[in-house]
Amino acid sequence: MLDTSARLLRLLSLLQAHREWSGPALADRLGVTSRTVRRDVDRLRELGYPVNASPGTGGGYQLGAGAELPPLLLEDEEAVAVAVGLRTAAGNGVEGIGETSVRALAKLEQVLPHRLRRRIGALNAFTVPMLRGPQASTVDASVLTELANACRDCERLRFDYRDHTGAASRRTVEPHSLVCTERRWYLVGWDLDRSDWRTFRADRITPAPPHGPRFVPRDPPAEDLAAYVSEGVSNRAYAATAVVRLRVPMEEAAQVVSPSAGVLEAVDKHSCLLRTGAASLDVLIIHIMLMGFDFDVVEPPELTERIRSAHDLLARSLDRGAPE
Repeated sequence: MLDTSARLLRLLSLLQAHREWSGPALADRLGVTSRTVRRDVDRLRELGYPVNASPGTGGGYQLGAGAELPPLLLEDEEAVAVAVGLRTAAGNGVEGIGETSVRALAKLEQVLPHRLRRRIGALNAFTVPMLRGPQASTVDASVLTELANACRDCERLRFDYRDHTGAASRRTVEPHSLVCTERRWYLVGWDLDRSDWRTFRADRITPAPPHGPRFVPRDPPAEDLAAYVSEGVSNRAYAATAVVRLRVPMEEAAQVVSPSAGVLEAVDKHSCLLRTGAASLDVLIIHIMLMGFDFDVVEPPELTERIRSAHDLLARSLDRGAPE
């Protein structure tokens, strides 16, 4: 009986780890006959696991989606990875996920063997999360789910939107993809009223159903949508933009410049281009200076003049010295 139970657990683990298995392949992995595999599959079905079977020589077995969530069988490293992911989720930009992640982590730790509880406990005890600043924003998980479903089903979205100035508008969009950064979620879609691609911050979206009808997906505005959104939020959204050459390798610059702060492009082993933007050239100077890298201005020429003016102002301040 013990061998049979262990074999059933192994069979369930294989079905969870692979989309579809042929009968002979399962028999080979379990070291039994195909007839035994069929009996074990029937036992799993009796226990409530929806195992689908397709007939024919090319058919096989596949674990289907059931009405209830079945127990999951995880390898040691998988269990640790899930625990780390749940802890990380507590600090992401999705509203309500933090509390849910804590509850799920508590349930997971209850059934973990002692050796894994020690490893995860060490991670929890000696990991300090960096708290989000006042600029951080959260988005309701149900809104993200609704947006993702519309992208998947190619269904038009209707929603109220609030831009960075607080102005409200009603939008009808053909959604394409969701893009996430370390702090925010964005929706990329074709705005029907403006006949152009637009990027929307998900935390500023309030869905206004009913949605629909279905649409034929358009070619995306770029192959790399992450780079497209990065350029949009760090360049196109600002009145003043610039290109500067940073005198450091791109890998080093990427440790300081986030995707929402600018777009990096390698020049050679020792330098890279930064495309970025700000509300004004003066703010842009401060933004670039705070990165702490040597740089050269590529464009616009006006930025060089503003830097020269700032240099003269600072030099005069230093020459006068501290007031008596």
